[in-house]
Amino acid sequence: MTDTHPTATTLIDAARTLSDAVDAMRFAPPVTHVYNPLDYAWDVHRRYLERFGAGRKRVVFVGMNPGPFGMAQIGVPFGEIASARDWLGLEGPVGQPRETNPKRPVEGFACPRSEVSGQRLWGLFRARFGTPAAFFAEHFVANYCPLAFFEGGRNLTPDKLPAIEQRPLLEACDAHLRTLIATLQPDWVVGIGNWAEKRATEALGDTAQVRFGRILHPSPASPAANRGWAEAATRQLVGLGIWPEVSAGA
Repeated sequence: MTDTHPTATTLIDAARTLSDAVDAMRFAPPVTHVYNPLDYAWDVHRRYLERFGAGRKRVVFVGMNPGPFGMAQIGVPFGEIASARDWLGLEGPVGQPRETNPKRPVEGFACPRSEVSGQRLWGLFRARFGTPAAFFAEHFVANYCPLAFFEGGRNLTPDKLPAIEQRPLLEACDAHLRTLIATLQPDWVVGIGNWAEKRATEALGDTAQVRFGRILHPSPASPAANRGWAEAATRQLVGLGIWPEVSAGA
C-alpha cells in the first residue's frame, strides 16, 4: 500500500472499520438477508478507493445504500456493471455473502442485470466530464450505508428498519461519513435523494464546514427520475452553483 495516496489509505482504513462494525449487526424479520459488499467485494471496493479517493475533492455525492444489481454485486457505489467496468476501468474477484439470497444471487461482473440508478448517475458524469480522471479530480461518490437489505426478493432500504435496529447502524455510518468528509475536505456534500441528504446533514452539521445540497435520486421507481433524470440533476447542480451552466448536450 506504499504507493497509495494518503487520503485513499485513510478511506480504505475507514471502510474496513465500517465493514467490521456493520458485519456484527443482526436484523430481525421482515429482513431475510443482509449483504455486506465491503466484505465479499472488498477487492473491487478497495481498488475504487485507491484509484479515485486520492486528494481533496470539491464535491462529495452521498447515496443511500447498495442497489441489488450495482454495489451489491461488485462493491462500487451505484456500481452498474458496464459503467464500472468500461468507464471506471474496475475489475476483480467477488466472493459471496455470508448467506446468499436465492432470489438475489451475487454474480459479480457477470451479473446480467443493469442497475438503472447507476447507469443514470455514471452516465451523466461520463457525458459531462468525458473521463473518470476529469470527474474525480473534484468529485467523489460514496454510499452512506454499505449494507443491502432484502425481504425475500424485495429490496428494503435502511430507512424502513425499526428504530432499535437503525440506531447502531446510523451511528456507525455517521462516524464513517465524518471520517470521509474530514479526509476529502469538500466544499459540498450532495445527497442523492432526500434521505441521504438528511443523514449527511445530521451526521455532519455540527462538525464540518461544508454546504449541503440534494439531487433527485435516479431510481426508476421515481416518476420524476423517469422524465429526464440527467437534465433534472444537472439543473439542480447548476442551480446550487456547483456546476457551471454549459451548452445543451454537454
